[in-house]
Amino acid sequence: MTDLSPAAEALRLLGPFPENWVPERPGIDHDVVVVGGGHTGAGFALALQRAGIRRFSIIDAATDEANSGVWLTRARMNLLRTPKNLPGPELGVQGLSFQAWYEEHKGRQAYAELLRIPRLDWAKYISWFRGRLGLSIRYDTRLLRIEPAADHLKLHLETGGERRIETTRKVILANGVAGSGYAYTPEALLALPETLRAHTNDQIDIASLRGKAVAVIGAAASAFDAAGAALEAGAREVHLFARRDHIASVPVSRARGYPGAYDNYPHLPDALRWRQALRFRNSGSTPTPDAVERAVKHPNFHIHLGTEWHEPQVENGRIAVALDQGRFHFDFAIAGTGFRVDLARRPELDDLAGDILLWRDRYVPPETEADEDLGAHPYLGLGHELQEKEPGRAPQLRNIHIYNPGGFVSFGVPVGDVPSMRRDIPAVTASISRDLFLADLDRHAERVTSAVAPEFGEDAYRSALWGTRWQAAE
Repeated sequence: MTDLSPAAEALRLLGPFPENWVPERPGIDHDVVVVGGGHTGAGFALALQRAGIRRFSIIDAATDEANSGVWLTRARMNLLRTPKNLPGPELGVQGLSFQAWYEEHKGRQAYAELLRIPRLDWAKYISWFRGRLGLSIRYDTRLLRIEPAADHLKLHLETGGERRIETTRKVILANGVAGSGYAYTPEALLALPETLRAHTNDQIDIASLRGKAVAVIGAAASAFDAAGAALEAGAREVHLFARRDHIASVPVSRARGYPGAYDNYPHLPDALRWRQALRFRNSGSTPTPDAVERAVKHPNFHIHLGTEWHEPQVENGRIAVALDQGRFHFDFAIAGTGFRVDLARRPELDDLAGDILLWRDRYVPPETEADEDLGAHPYLGLGHELQEKEPGRAPQLRNIHIYNPGGFVSFGVPVGDVPSMRRDIPAVTASISRDLFLADLDRHAERVTSAVAPEFGEDAYRSALWGTRWQAAE
């Protein structure tokens, strides 16, 4: 039976992907390795195949597809935070879009009535997307170290508990929110036993919070998502603590939501990109209205504004903390305090971190705009490639492309989330294509200028030559 689905028709009309054009090099296993098999890894698989770069590999530390990414593991929102019609990993192939999948499975009217994308439906869509492309993702494969070599990179991997080395010309770090740093937990919480605390980036047994008093530190989306999930699991009470005196409610990114600003953002002057990133940090990360409503509707949910924890204690196996509002006791604390960018904390970059150009090396802001955290972001090239702090010292850095939140200051959006895909996945792919082509220019020049056997000879047109027919008529 012929597959008449929108996806099948879109792929039919798109035609076969180009054959691989990248010349093989002795001793090189891959032309590109994508680290991370989530929605961005799937998007890169489509982009690379359409570009004719076919010798790539996608690795993922998760044990299997169900545990890959965050959607079925650490994400706790009911609805995604982005508009339902925002372009995603389909990269303009509408038959592979979320809308096409949703309408095929639930109908056009259901999509029309959808406010934003349900998280579980997004997970099903990404699984379907991988299947449609026939992706073979190497699960249970962790990147331990990137070692620079003469004209390539050595990847130290651990697969199924065994270590091995593979070589590649390019690496794309599409490895999620902590891919350029770490999940940040305030010192006050780090002092507590691990049995009494977690970060929203951890896989928390939410069901175990039933009947317990829970503290959530932070007021961004992940904090409200954790609070809502704990309340729905039957927590006795949940208290959310925010350092600010208000809950942020206006996304700063909305100002760059029109095509002119979005498409050209990487070309803005450093001062303007820095100022925009600083505005975002100063304004605070915004929870979605439904995330706030999800928690607030529970009478046993309480918000404490302008409150910061200091020196919590452990009393009788519970957390005790003295605050201006009184003394509180909790059974568990969840840090919804986001992530920090620090390439020196990434073990896979141990050999290279000291040579990477950071924003603090490139741009010195006015004293009133100084920000240590923003200065730690890598200063990326237009293809998201790392750059050298000292030219000529570590040229292999340009072969590592950062596609995670480490690119925020350079590109102005949370890189790796859906809003970054339409612009940045093609940009990274184009950069990789250009580098691979120019690196073997001699071989390509020979190919494009070599003589090609003619498809037809003079006999095919001789009868139409001027004078030939006239002479025949005579």
